[in-house]
Amino acid sequence: MNDTEETNGRSERRDAAENRQRILDAALRLFEQNDVEQVSMNQIATEAKIGPGTLYRRYRNKGELCLDLMKENIVILFENIEAYLKQNRTAPPSQRLKGILTLFIRFREKKSQLLAGVEQSTPTNRYASRTQSPLYIELHELLVQLFEEMETTGRTQPSSVFKADMLLMALSSESYSFQKEERGYTPEMFLEQIWLTFNTHS
Repeated sequence: MNDTEETNGRSERRDAAENRQRILDAALRLFEQNDVEQVSMNQIATEAKIGPGTLYRRYRNKGELCLDLMKENIVILFENIEAYLKQNRTAPPSQRLKGILTLFIRFREKKSQLLAGVEQSTPTNRYASRTQSPLYIELHELLVQLFEEMETTGRTQPSSVFKADMLLMALSSESYSFQKEERGYTPEMFLEQIWLTFNTHS
């Protein structure tokens, strides 16, 4: 690589980094003023003063953009979960399940707008989009492990993967909002009900 190519490469990386930061800053401003669902990708491009093509080259949809905004928070969430599991490694799996649910519901309460954005996808494949995000892939693996520990011999039970799928659907923004707004559950009440529903250890 000659000096000109190296300089151009650095310039392109710098431009890409600047565009990314402009996009994230613009998205945050718009998300603070409106629900994530109400903000379009074109609005974000306009606010960031870039072309739609530049935006779509970096982010295919709002879900990817929200996930980028959430990265640091997601890392902290899983660090907290890991620390909790380490401190409670001898506790019954049902208790550890409740601890993970407690941490996730607190996280959902604090980051509800961006988390809803992460879950957004095409209307025909909303669940598939969620299950492909790093947040839910890692959470799903943890839940499957716990459900396998909770399995009781001598009776037919749904598979651990199926239970983890169903639990993640119950924890989705749409389901969580419905239980709070329509059923009147507080986060604490929701936690208790969801734990009782999925605590199959006996």
